[in-house]
This record gives sequence, structure tokens and C-alpha cells, in this order.
Amino acid sequence: MGRVISTGFLHTSPVHVPAFRALVAELAPEGTAQRHLVDEELLELARAGQPYREQLAQRLAELAGCDVVVVTCTSIGGAAEELLPQAVRVDRPMAEAAAKYPRVGVAYTVDSTLAPTTELLTEAGAAQLVEIDCRSAWPHFDSGDLPAYHATVAELVRTAVGEVDAVVLAQASMDPAAALLVDLPVPVLTSPLLAVRRALGLS
Repeated sequence: MGRVISTGFLHTSPVHVPAFRALVAELAPEGTAQRHLVDEELLELARAGQPYREQLAQRLAELAGCDVVVVTCTSIGGAAEELLPQAVRVDRPMAEAAAKYPRVGVAYTVDSTLAPTTELLTEAGAAQLVEIDCRSAWPHFDSGDLPAYHATVAELVRTAVGEVDAVVLAQASMDPAAALLVDLPVPVLTSPLLAVRRALGLS
């Protein structure tokens, strides 16, 4: 067996920890170390348009000993890539996969996600982007009602499916909504699995 890879994760909500922990356990070699750090204030600052890079740098420094660090918040992922060489922003592999489709629907639930996601998709080569505004779902996430959150996301995505060739669920928190959309005639791409595969060198 080769050397054990240590994987770090920076989250802005504790709800992400079990999902990413399970993905690493499923995909990584036995014995792969994991470290998960949660800082909810980073997303709060990003959503409010307040400076967060200094605090982000401090959190990344705590994970700098890991071979790779997945930043699971779309709003801060671009800054994290600039601050830490081994950082993987959660949505980059998803954006690269989506770019091959002519019209990509970008479903999002918080404003601070939209600009970095559209910039990343454009950078990846996406030709046409269609916004799918799912912000009305966010209060359910804030209150901890995840089933309602995912159901609302799925309902709103369905209203736009005729205008696009693929849909990206921009935030990791939206990932379970994909299971409610398996009957759609277009692919629905999510970030967690693709990001963990990239981090582990599997793609």
C-alpha cells in the first residue's frame, strides 16, 4: 500500500461533515486520514459582503498539514485556491464536467454563490448560463429542515429544465436534491462526489 493521504475539509456548515466523511470512507484507501473544520461565520461574512480572507487564511493554515484540502463552500472556494496551493474548491470538477453542455442551468440558494459559480463555469468554457433562482429554499436550510430545503430546490429546478441542457446544483448543500430529479431529461450535476474524487487523485 502507498503512503496514506491526509485529507482536510473546510466547511461552513456542520451538516456537510457526515456526507464528506462518508465519501472519503467509500473512495479512499483504508487508513486515509480525515480532518474536518467548520467555520459558519465565513459564509455569513461572504453573504454580507464583508471581508473574510484573513479569517479564511487562518482556517486554511490549520489544515495546511493535509496533503489536500477540499473547501466545501462555493462562496469562498475561489479565495481558498488563491491562499492554499493544495486547496480544491468543491465546485471546480463539477464546472469542468458541465462546460461541455451548450446551455447550463445554475441553481443556487444564496446570492454569494452565484458570481463565483458563473465565473468558474465561464472559465471552464461554458457557452451559455441560465440562472435558476432557488433562494426561496434557503430559509429551510437555515431552520434545519433539510427535506423541505431539498424538495424546494428540486421543485424550482423543474420549472427551468426546458431551457437548459444540464443543471448544476451550485452548492454542496443542494446535493441530495439531485435524487429527487433523476427523472429529468437532462443531467443534474452536483459537486461533492466529483470534488472528493479529484482530491483523492481518482479523476
